[in-house]
Amino acid sequence: MASRAALLAALATLPLLAAPAAAQMDSREGIALQNQILELRRDLDAVRRGGGAAAAPAPVPRGGNAPPAELVQQLLARVGELEEQVRRLRGQLDVAENSNRRLTEDIEKLRGDMDFRLQQLEGGGRGGAPRPPQGPAAAPAPAPQQAQPQQPPATGPRPAERAIADGQAALGRRDYAAAEAAAREVLRGRPGPRAQDANILLGESLLGQRQFQNAALAFNEAYTANRRSGRAPEALLGLSNAFAGFGARREACDTLDQLRSEFPTLAAPLTARVAEARRRGQCR
Repeated sequence: MASRAALLAALATLPLLAAPAAAQMDSREGIALQNQILELRRDLDAVRRGGGAAAAPAPVPRGGNAPPAELVQQLLARVGELEEQVRRLRGQLDVAENSNRRLTEDIEKLRGDMDFRLQQLEGGGRGGAPRPPQGPAAAPAPAPQQAQPQQPPATGPRPAERAIADGQAALGRRDYAAAEAAAREVLRGRPGPRAQDANILLGESLLGQRQFQNAALAFNEAYTANRRSGRAPEALLGLSNAFAGFGARREACDTLDQLRSEFPTLAAPLTARVAEARRRGQCR
């Protein structure tokens, strides 16, 4: 539980990172890890060629009488650990880049809204549209010969219920981008009691797009919005699937254990989905 909370906290703080910080992490920690991996690979090749005598000291403890096979196993384990760290760093960079992109889009939208409102205010201060010229030289406007078809009146955003229903339909036909757009439309407004439904829809659409880190954040938001609701088990199941998607197997199994503890009685379809998730994650 503690490791899952720490992982979620790390995912939640990633959108606050700026692009230069992500670049520094890649250039400093990533390059250092790559150099260590290359050094260990050289040591491993030297051990294999020389029968145990490495050309350079390896960053793993070893005695002078250790057999070559043990040295090889130690080097292989260290290489695996460093490669796993590199993979996790790259995953964090992907999350930061996605979050920065969404933040830039939100800022551009807010800027456009502000420009539009300022234009409306300035237009109202000028006294409306200019009047047509009047006087004896002004000719009356000709009557239209044929009525033009009326354009449908502009409509506001869809009600939350309609947007979520449309998003669920898009999810059913695997149109994950449309499902994500519908969920974000609800969350941008005033979702009220439908915030949990919108976050679950958002998480499912991001799972379909293999954006596992962002899906984990959406499912966690859905669960914390109402921990005792009828959809809270779905949020925990989605959170476990998102963890499994980016390799956090321990957190995925811990989440399934929490689901079983908090909701011992589930509907049959959801029970089958939970069992399948436990089988895929090789949970005890």
